[in-house]
Amino acid sequence: MKLFHLKRFHHFFIILCLLALAAAGCRNEKGNKDDNAGESPAETPNGAGENDNANAIILVDNNSGEYDPVVDPANFVSTIDHPYLSLTPGRVWVYEGKSEDGETERIEIEVTPDTKAVMGVTTTVVREREWVNGDLVEDTFDWFAQDKDGNVWYFGEDSKEIENGEVVGTKGSWEAGVNGAEPGIIMKANPQVGDAYRQEYLEGEAEDMGQVLGLSDSVSIGLGNYQNCLKIKDWTPLEPDFVEHKFYSKEVGNLILEKKVAGESGQVELIEMKTE
Repeated sequence: MKLFHLKRFHHFFIILCLLALAAAGCRNEKGNKDDNAGESPAETPNGAGENDNANAIILVDNNSGEYDPVVDPANFVSTIDHPYLSLTPGRVWVYEGKSEDGETERIEIEVTPDTKAVMGVTTTVVREREWVNGDLVEDTFDWFAQDKDGNVWYFGEDSKEIENGEVVGTKGSWEAGVNGAEPGIIMKANPQVGDAYRQEYLEGEAEDMGQVLGLSDSVSIGLGNYQNCLKIKDWTPLEPDFVEHKFYSKEVGNLILEKKVAGESGQVELIEMKTE
């Protein structure tokens, strides 16, 4: 599972979803209703009907092949200091939780001092490792950069699946500018309720979306109580029945809680943060 974006899905389910979308566009409305499963009325943003319609538009647009963001390397800065996502080298966040199957998940996110050039942009390399019941199952290097307006972009990842200490696959790896992949926005400069945006784009493979649901949520976790949290819904039109809610705090400069609200259950929360 990724904290910054949804976990990659199974090939069989992808095929079913794509066939369903191709066969009946009217099913978009049903998918939008499914996306809101698990939300109480208090969790639904104002103008819910408008947001549902926006999701439908995104579904059509996201599969149209017309997404072509303009990336000008001169428009990017060398630091990532967004209040909700401050990726300063040396910072580390540790998360733990339980999956739907009762497995213990642990995720460590470390901002490395390394950089990588993608589409001419110098990106910050963030390492994300995941353990399940004490066994390392994934080791990923993500690439992020911030533009002059304050938007944080996601340029791809080098992901390795691990079993018994051995690399068994690289599913989920992609790089903007390669094989039709395009970068997306992982955090908008000035998020507003109702905003919806692509976090990544490689047609049929990486189409994660984000939508801002709230700006003033209160979240209580083991580390304490956090006010005025940013609440974002993560989902993908390739797997519309699976939805996650992510909560970001300016006090932490990153994610503090991730909850699976549709398709499966479980959550992970921040248990430690440090600077190395």
